[in-house]
Amino acid sequence: MQQQKVRVRFAPSPTGGLHLGGVRTVLFNYLFAKQHNGEFVLRIEDTDQTRYVPGAEEYIMECLKWCGLNPDESPVVGGPYAPYRQSERKPMYREYAEQLVKAGYAYYAFDTPEELEEMRTRLKTEENPSPQYNHAARAQMKNSISLSEEETATLLKNGTRHVIRIKMPDNEEVSFTDLIRGHVQFNTSTVDDKVLLKADGMPTYHLAVVVDDYLMKITHAFRGEEWLPSAPVHLLLWKYLGWEAQMPQWAHLPLILKPDGNGKLSKRDGDRLGFPVYAMNWTDPKTGDLTKGFRENGFLPEAFVNMLAMLGWNDGSGQEIFSMDELIARFSLDRVSKSGAKFDYEKAKWFNHQYLLNADNNKLAALFAPVLKEKGVTAAPEYVATIAGLVKDRCDFVNDIWNHGFFFFEAPGTWDVTAVKPKWNADKTQFFMDWASVLETLSDFSLTSVEESFKTLATSMNIKVGELQLPFRIMLTGGKFGPPVFNIAETLGKHETIQRIMNGLKAINA
Repeated sequence: MQQQKVRVRFAPSPTGGLHLGGVRTVLFNYLFAKQHNGEFVLRIEDTDQTRYVPGAEEYIMECLKWCGLNPDESPVVGGPYAPYRQSERKPMYREYAEQLVKAGYAYYAFDTPEELEEMRTRLKTEENPSPQYNHAARAQMKNSISLSEEETATLLKNGTRHVIRIKMPDNEEVSFTDLIRGHVQFNTSTVDDKVLLKADGMPTYHLAVVVDDYLMKITHAFRGEEWLPSAPVHLLLWKYLGWEAQMPQWAHLPLILKPDGNGKLSKRDGDRLGFPVYAMNWTDPKTGDLTKGFRENGFLPEAFVNMLAMLGWNDGSGQEIFSMDELIARFSLDRVSKSGAKFDYEKAKWFNHQYLLNADNNKLAALFAPVLKEKGVTAAPEYVATIAGLVKDRCDFVNDIWNHGFFFFEAPGTWDVTAVKPKWNADKTQFFMDWASVLETLSDFSLTSVEESFKTLATSMNIKVGELQLPFRIMLTGGKFGPPVFNIAETLGKHETIQRIMNGLKAINA
C-alpha cells in the first residue's frame, strides 16, 4: 500500500499582524513538510467576516515571503484543492453541517442574542460563573432538540435565523495521540455545544478546519497549545462525518512566554518592554496604530527564522546557528518541548549579530541604503559595503552601521580633545603637519603604506606611536571610537584624511 504524501497546512485568520507564535507555527509546519518531501499548504481562514481586516491577508503573504517560508499551495500560488480562502468555499460547508443534523450529531438552534444572554444570567451561580450552551442547557433553549419536528420545520420554512450546533455527548471520554504530548484525553462534559454553521451561512473554525483538512488531504496539522481545548469537538467531527481514518496527525506547539515566564507573550508585552512581537510592521487600518516588527527593527530574515526555531526546539547537540537546510535536515518533533519557551530579546539580538558577522558586505550595504536615504546621504554601494565590513562586529542590527560608522559619511564638526590636550605639544603638531605632506606624496594610499609612513615618521621624530594614534583617531572621527584607525584612513581616502588632519589640528590647538 502506497504511503500518503505528507501535506502540512498553516491556516491563519486575516485579522491583524502575524505574532511570533504564528510565524513559529508556520516554520515548524514548513520544516516538517520539506523534511518529508511533502507539501506546505497555506489556507486563509476568513470565515469570521466581523473580524476580517483589509490588508491582513497580503501582510501574511509578505511575512512568509520575507522569512523564506514559501507555500507550495496558497490563494496566490493556487493548487489542486483550490480555492484556498474559506470564504470562497462557503457553499460546501452547509452540506456537511446538514449531514450532521440528519445523523443526530448536530441540531438547529434558533435562540436570539437576547435569549442567549438571558440564559447566561439565569444559570449563573458561584459554582458556574460562565454558563455554557451545553447538554444541560440545551433542553431549556429554542432548538430542534427541545422543539417538535413540526415547530422546527415551520421555523426553517419561515427563514428564521438560526445556527447549527454540534450535539456534544454527555460524559464521554475522547482521546488522541499528540505528536509532541503523547496521549491526550478529554471528557466531553467540559465542552459546550459549539456553533458549526453561523446564521450568515459561514462555518465556524471548528467545522471549516475539519472539512477543509479532509478535502485537501492534509496529513499533519501543527498549531499552538491554546487550541487543545477545541480538540474534542474536532475529534468528534472527524468521527461523525465518517472520516476518522483520514484524520491528520496533530501536534500542539508550546506557547511562547513572556521574558519572566509568566504567561503568553502578547503585543502589549512588546509595547511595554520595548521590543517587537510581530514579524513585520503592522498598521491597524481602523485605529492607525503601528506595531513594530522584527524586519523594520533591523533583523535579517535568516536570523529571525533561526531564533524562532530555537524557541521550544533544539537538536540536542548544543548548536544554535542553523541554516534553513540544516534546520530541515535536523528538525524533529520529539525534540520539541512540551512546556512554554521564554522569549529573550537579548538572545534574539545575539542571533542577529551572528548573522550580521557572516553576512556579505554588499548585501548589508543594500539593506542599509534606506537609512542613508532617510539621512540625505549619497554614497557609492562599494564604499558602504567597505564600511559595513569594518563596523559590523559592533552591530546587532543593520541600522547600527550608522551609529558605529556615521563619521565615514560626514566629517566631524566637533572634536573630543579633552583626552589629548594635557599631553599635547608643538612636536606633535609638527608631526601631523609633516605627515600630511608625506601622505600627499603616497601613490598607494593603502592601510599598509599609511601605517608604515606613520610609524616611520614617529620613530624619526622620537615620538611614541601610541601617543599619536588617539589624536589621529579623534581627528578622523571626532571622538574615541571606531574601527582600527588606519582602516578608517584607508576607507576615507587621501584627500579626506588630510583634510580631517588639518581640521583636527585647529581644534586641538585652539
